[in-house]
Amino acid sequence: MSRKPVPVVVLAGFLGSGKTTLLNHLLRQSRGTRIGAVVNDFGAIEIDAMTVAGQVDSMVSLGDGCLCCAVDTSELDEYLGRLSRPDLRIDVIVIEASGLAEPQELIRMILASGNPHIVYGGLVQVVDAAEFDATRSRHPETDRHLTLADLVVLNKADRVDERGRARIRAAVGEHAVGVPVVSAEYGQIDPGLLIDRRPAGERVGQLSFDDLRDDDAAGGGTGGADGTQRGAGPPCADGCGQSHHLHACYESIGFVSAEPMNPRRLMEFLDTRPEGLYRIKGFVHFGVPGHPEKYTLHAVGSFLRFYPSPRAGGDEPLTQLVLIGSGIDAGAVRDRLDGCREHTPRDAPAESMWGVLRYVPGLSEGPEEAGLPY
Repeated sequence: MSRKPVPVVVLAGFLGSGKTTLLNHLLRQSRGTRIGAVVNDFGAIEIDAMTVAGQVDSMVSLGDGCLCCAVDTSELDEYLGRLSRPDLRIDVIVIEASGLAEPQELIRMILASGNPHIVYGGLVQVVDAAEFDATRSRHPETDRHLTLADLVVLNKADRVDERGRARIRAAVGEHAVGVPVVSAEYGQIDPGLLIDRRPAGERVGQLSFDDLRDDDAAGGGTGGADGTQRGAGPPCADGCGQSHHLHACYESIGFVSAEPMNPRRLMEFLDTRPEGLYRIKGFVHFGVPGHPEKYTLHAVGSFLRFYPSPRAGGDEPLTQLVLIGSGIDAGAVRDRLDGCREHTPRDAPAESMWGVLRYVPGLSEGPEEAGLPY
């Protein structure tokens, strides 16, 4: 008995919207559904790939650059072919697009695929509620991306009051007409919205991977939910004089240190980071006694969080960061990060971590009350 084609869903959204967090949530809550993931990270250090490693049945990381530029259709077919092999019995493939990818190009590539074992499964657009206005100002193409969406996840909804959420939903609805909008905190949506198998043709007001798309949508433009043909995107909104591919206007800085980072100097850097540096992600090793050896760092806009993370036994205690921005002095940023290294590691006083602990969820009452060293 032949298996149905494996649906391929595109998980898109601008930098820091929470795509990896949402993907990790789906992987943890799959409940028997076999998910194949293609992680397309922007930056030489594959932080997102490392984050999902070990939690997925089969994963292909495409590495540096934007997916729509890094591979052509035949190469993408090769990657999707690996994950759609019948013996793997994968139920759905999720492409986590780079935060600077063009969703329309990814959709076109999937629709143009000659692989009979896959089918386009829809676009999930993740929107950062807390940075919605700033993102639209920086990226007017946000509205065009919303017209392509099959499901909109309004992430970080807890950081916006009820009135603000209603306003954002109304703005989203002007472009994603008739498309479900799901509010979420930390990317935690009902997995049934994406991985619940439903009979072909059944529409329940949410994204269903068994709803097949017409092949003629692979023509000159990409068909939206209303049947309208979408054309190519406008030039980059940041006025950098580059093509409409968003990554042309941004620079990715990779930083790796085998030496521990001085917590006070790193916090000074984070508190005074350049205005154009609005996305930082990765892992930090402080080496302070009594504290976790590894913290996951997440910063977007003014938002900053550290999350204690377990370190595998064979892993080296490294700091690995990717910093993404526009109009920034990469050399100056690297110099400042170099200045945060502890070139002669020594036992740092526990109170040096106070600045970091202010940004660890659950410690708002302070390190002493939380029972941590201070």
